[in-house]
Amino acid sequence: MSNTTKSSKETMPNGIPYIIGNEFAERFSFYGMKAILVVFMTQYLMNSSGELDLMTESQAKKWYHLFVMLTYFLPIFGALLSDVFLGKYRTIIGLSVVYCLGHLALALDDTRLGLSIGLTLIAIGSGGIKPCVSAHVGDQFSSENKGLLDIVFKYFYLAINVGSVLSMLLIPVLLEKYGPHVAFGLPGLLMLIATILFWMGRKVFVSVKPVGLKAYMEVVLSDQGKKAILSLIPIYLFVAFFFSVFDQTGSALVFQAQHMDKGVNFFGFQFELLASQVQAANPFFVIVLIPIFAFYIYPFFNKTFFHLKGLHKITLGMLLCAISFAICAWLEIQIQAGGKPTILIQVFAYLILTAAEILVSITALEMAYTQAPNAMKSFIMSFYLLAIAFGNFITAMVNGFNEQADGSLYLEGADYYWFFVWITLGATIVLGIMSKYYRELEYVQTEDMIE
Repeated sequence: MSNTTKSSKETMPNGIPYIIGNEFAERFSFYGMKAILVVFMTQYLMNSSGELDLMTESQAKKWYHLFVMLTYFLPIFGALLSDVFLGKYRTIIGLSVVYCLGHLALALDDTRLGLSIGLTLIAIGSGGIKPCVSAHVGDQFSSENKGLLDIVFKYFYLAINVGSVLSMLLIPVLLEKYGPHVAFGLPGLLMLIATILFWMGRKVFVSVKPVGLKAYMEVVLSDQGKKAILSLIPIYLFVAFFFSVFDQTGSALVFQAQHMDKGVNFFGFQFELLASQVQAANPFFVIVLIPIFAFYIYPFFNKTFFHLKGLHKITLGMLLCAISFAICAWLEIQIQAGGKPTILIQVFAYLILTAAEILVSITALEMAYTQAPNAMKSFIMSFYLLAIAFGNFITAMVNGFNEQADGSLYLEGADYYWFFVWITLGATIVLGIMSKYYRELEYVQTEDMIE
């Protein structure tokens, strides 16, 4: 069925509030859990005898990024399950149950076994639904109201970050005051709420039916399918280097913050942040910067210079990403010299990194939908997510090989940060060259595809 009406150009589809509410609660659960992972692994992890069984910082960073890599690698299987067999709604609701069980395992068991089981189930659940949820947003629109697609993706991203900023401020406090059982339990409760919200919208969603394996392969192997795959894979391959830096907000930058002056004086109110709370600067800045980019920066740039297409935005964002980590490298120099710089300088690096995220991540997410033929949107969406997986794989491998047998590091202090600055700059140059030759397409769902 379709909920499109004659006034569809002025109003959002009926299913959007359920999707946005689901995304808010699900992202609260995911980012709240993720915000405390490296602190949990290095300060709270236990063995079966009830004794501390802690990881080193390099080990925690490696396992943190392997978990994030798995979370963003599995979407390709969720996409196939959705596009070929079950459809997006059934895939999302089924894997959400697995997701809830993962949170339950983390909340009940604070050993390496509980950590492994919990993170594996969360990776399967979260990873499996990722390409389906964002593609499901786009499916609510037709050619008649596709003009609202850009706006709703910004609302979608805003919901992600409102949930994120709240959880990143709250969950670290719960970990310090009440321990890992409560700190992991609340995100699990929010994931349960997210699942219920999505189920409540089942009767108003526009649902694109699965095409079946034979028809699916025909689309994938068609000229349109091959063109979409071959044109987007090189882009996302280099976008991966952005995520190799960006996702270190949950690992390297948390450890760096532990050695900084975290006292803040905000208009006369003095308080001290926890190291893992500083991550909340990113989603907070997203909430502030999205409307600024949408209503001021992009229109000004388009009128004054030239129209910014997708790859132009991504290239500019990659450059800002390298600059943000260069600031972190400078901070590390100060720390290694015995100084204790203010956390506000790292917050400034977060501001630049967030501007980069808006330019890179939102644009890449939107391109994954608009550049894909209708029958394979979740599949193409998974390529965007594979870029995140590959970026975290890079970071995990760097940290895995960085620690020597005696515990010393090959890349110590600022050298670690400069390494990522230079590889990001290299990717920026390549994407800048590609932006001159890429031609953008646009696909939206049509009436004959709707159940």
